[in-house]
Amino acid sequence: MKRFAGALAGLCLAAAGTSAVLAAGPAAAAPACGVDYRVDQWATGFTAQVTVTNGATALSSWTLSWHYAGTQAVTSAWNATVHQSGTAVTAESLSYNASLPAGGTVTFGLQGTYSGTNPVPTDFALNGVSCGGDAPPTSTTTTTTTTSSPPPAGCADVCDDFEQQTGTTPGGRWTVGAANCQGTGTVTVDSTVAHSGTRSVKVTGQGGYCNHAFLGTTLAAGSVRYGRFWVRHTTPLPAGHVAFLAMRDTADGGRDLRAGGQNRALQWNRESDDATLPAQSPAGVAQSVPLATGTWSCFEFEVDGPGGQLRTWLDGAEVPGLVVDGVPTPDVDQQWLARAWHPSLTDLRLGWESYGTDPDTLWFDDVATGPARIGC
Repeated sequence: MKRFAGALAGLCLAAAGTSAVLAAGPAAAAPACGVDYRVDQWATGFTAQVTVTNGATALSSWTLSWHYAGTQAVTSAWNATVHQSGTAVTAESLSYNASLPAGGTVTFGLQGTYSGTNPVPTDFALNGVSCGGDAPPTSTTTTTTTTSSPPPAGCADVCDDFEQQTGTTPGGRWTVGAANCQGTGTVTVDSTVAHSGTRSVKVTGQGGYCNHAFLGTTLAAGSVRYGRFWVRHTTPLPAGHVAFLAMRDTADGGRDLRAGGQNRALQWNRESDDATLPAQSPAGVAQSVPLATGTWSCFEFEVDGPGGQLRTWLDGAEVPGLVVDGVPTPDVDQQWLARAWHPSLTDLRLGWESYGTDPDTLWFDDVATGPARIGC
């Protein structure tokens, strides 16, 4: 079973960015490649974005290899298949990014753990030719890195990493559809991009109201509910109203509680009266945050039905503009507190709906819900 992201306790700490650019020096032959290896790290873990620039020879497939000088261990990757044996690491192209023209670039990412120091690799080689000259790497023997762990603590209802999915359409507890109207948006199981393990769910979301696309599952009864999932998307949140999470509220006439974006920042929206959190004033929007593109983000929420409260975290940090705590906050919750609200949520749907013309492509992974905060 695929390792849940919650197994890395330090994953939600603030990252400190470092980077190193390694390019070939003078040599008799044209350099095989240049590598830009950019690291965000915290106490015990890191992510790296790796951009490879090809040399003078076009490639139909590629393998980048290197060695770690410390205790680094790769736990997951995206846009490449990454293997590790000891300190030796290789990243192999996927079907959609295998072709690399002369002078072309390709970017992939990885996540890992370390202890002590986390030095940047210095011996990158592309298809066996060193990026710093003509010598091949010292070792190309690899084995696939695999990890396994139980669901994260606190997960008591939905605990799904999609590793058990065997078809292209999500099955099991999940159904695909939309409550209102469906069009050309699609929901598929993806084995090329994953937060951890080898599978995620990909939503190709289209613009326009009738292109809603979601995967959904029922929720067990509960008055206080916490949720956590990892989301990766392609296009920055637009000015118009969009949603990537919807939950049916039987205490509000069966209408949806929705999370998504507006004015280029995260927001909650109550379908029954179109109340927004935060209020969509410049001061209110400033108390929310955008959703980063091209990387995995951890989205957490708490919905307290009896207390009528709502809290939200992104990558472990609470978002001030996405909190309803019963204490009025100017430019944040005046619409939300305009009437009594005690939600009773019965399902969880992840996907995309746009009320304008804004498409997006998203991936979801490591979904968990329960009666206590689960964390990233």
